Amino acid sequence: MQIIEVTGYAVRSAVITMRRRGQPLEFVIFPMVHIASPTFYSQVRLRLRECDLIVLEGIRGKSIGATALTLAYRFAPRRRRNGLQEQRDSRLLPEGVPVINPDVTATEALADLKALGRWTYLLLMVAAPVMGLVFALRGPRAFLDEDLVVEDLPSTLQAELMADHPVAHAMTDRRDRQLLAALGEIHTRRGDERIRVAVVYGAGHVPAIVSGLMNDYGYRAREAEWLTVFVPA
Repeated sequence: MQIIEVTGYAVRSAVITMRRRGQPLEFVIFPMVHIASPTFYSQVRLRLRECDLIVLEGIRGKSIGATALTLAYRFAPRRRRNGLQEQRDSRLLPEGVPVINPDVTATEALADLKALGRWTYLLLMVAAPVMGLVFALRGPRAFLDEDLVVEDLPSTLQAELMADHPVAHAMTDRRDRQLLAALGEIHTRRGDERIRVAVVYGAGHVPAIVSGLMNDYGYRAREAEWLTVFVPA
């Protein structure tokens, strides 16, 4: 299943609706890229207004290590000519729709990274700010460079493509398990309700979301809608 489409013209994200036969509940999955055009975030917000519950990504709490890692995608929007924005809740969340956040804490996220080894962890701490400066200087085209790979936390376009790498697993596995447990609880408690549940997570998490809902609970992808993330200059 294609989640992110990259062409010379644009980068697009596929919003996927999953349903289970005989039950009215729908899961609508929004694969997010955490630096995008303002239009992308406004289009996501419009669609979230039609949902009854939002399951939102977001590491809880703060730490110096987590802040250092997220510099890779915080630098890019600082140059106005890039035409990009950093993903923020204020740009996404409509008023009146309940939100839950089953994500990990900053302490848990960093513990998983430190388990990879001291030198790998230190390399990530050093590389993230450097790559953020590259993104800021090069603009959207930097996200299409195959040589620039930074995994989710921070999430860049290459991270969304989910390379099978120990760093990727350290950054996503625990988070995916907690997310799928939360979606399973929603399915158990509210599966007979005619509601739309939005899952707003980085695109790197979406393969696990789709396979988990399909294999564990019998949901299938029934519809997809492409949204433009940005158009490279």
